[in-house]
Amino acid sequence: MPCQPLRLLAALALIALLSACGRVIPPPRSSAPVVAPPSGVVAPPLPATAVLAGVASGPAFAALGVKADDAAGALVSFRESCPRLTTRSDPSGLTRPEDWKPACAAAANWPAGQATRFFEAWFEPVKVGAGQAFVTGYYEPEIAGVRTRQPGYDVPVYALPPDLVRARESDAPPTDKGVQPLGRYDSEGKFQPYHDRAAIDAGALGGKGLEIGWAADPVELFFLQIQGSGRLRGPDGTVMRIGYAGQNGLPYTGVGSVMRQRGLLGSGAGQYSGSMQGIMQYIRDNPDAGRALMRENKSYVFFRELTGDAPLGALGVPVRARSSVAADPAYVPLGAPVWLALDRAEANGLWIAQDTGGAIKGANRFDSFWGAGPEARQIAGGMSGRGEAVLLLPRGTLKRLSAQ
Repeated sequence: MPCQPLRLLAALALIALLSACGRVIPPPRSSAPVVAPPSGVVAPPLPATAVLAGVASGPAFAALGVKADDAAGALVSFRESCPRLTTRSDPSGLTRPEDWKPACAAAANWPAGQATRFFEAWFEPVKVGAGQAFVTGYYEPEIAGVRTRQPGYDVPVYALPPDLVRARESDAPPTDKGVQPLGRYDSEGKFQPYHDRAAIDAGALGGKGLEIGWAADPVELFFLQIQGSGRLRGPDGTVMRIGYAGQNGLPYTGVGSVMRQRGLLGSGAGQYSGSMQGIMQYIRDNPDAGRALMRENKSYVFFRELTGDAPLGALGVPVRARSSVAADPAYVPLGAPVWLALDRAEANGLWIAQDTGGAIKGANRFDSFWGAGPEARQIAGGMSGRGEAVLLLPRGTLKRLSAQ
């Protein structure tokens, strides 16, 4: 959602959910968790793509131990990814659209009961770099909210503002990604940064007709923005699904990382756990400090109403609980199967890379999607798994790459 959209490198992984955004569910997902390296540890620079990081043959498929029900779920998600896999370019440098066409053609009518055989027949296991994986989690939050404002539902959920635009080339330099920055033009035609979270909370967008819904709790909406998509459930049981529409162009600050730097997270007296639940508890126990903490994250996510049975990931297809992961597309082709063997058993198995996250960066860095509901929230909020990642790429990929 995941996200941002719903959403990173080492030991304090339980802070993950709050440093996202990435995961959001579409980028920057939303969603997406950010965890700082342990104190005193400097993460080495990463090669820019999977090819530069190094690719090698992985273990034999039979050695992975793919289970039938796991493969069946992955086959559904892979099949849904095929229309994009076979048409979009792959920034990782690993595959070409035509590489996926044979497997996608076979997937169209492949029986679910033989899904394990499908992945064995059409793919070869490949490791990127050392294959050492770090995996967090995201989910689709459901919070109290309604479409039309009513007593008790006073927190606006905003659509993408029309005055949020990219600067003309003559008005601002490009970002480090080579694109023009997001912002707005004032009444004098001067380009400037867009309203930050504090300004929006103070009413900068009020009265413009941008409200697509109203939430009951600003803290819950803040965390839904981190995930990148979610559901508003009204008192009558009516559900409205909302998804990432855009972001105000200002940098993301993970509140979990801020709390860690200030010594507010840990096991000591008066401290809070680094899980999503622990950080939310701090904000509720300390309303003024909590409000100020949230406003340190100047990034603000805008939403649109979604239809369909699942939120959409960065690939433009539905993300499925326990089958979809977010990955860095510089290292993993979006739509590719990924095998994870971790120290968190619930995240082991076969996944499909269908999403990205603003903080999901580097080889073998993944964010697992757990769906909606209390169980999904609990698992995603505390997910921190380490182990091995193996990509499944179309047969012949390694041979072609080695010949280049």
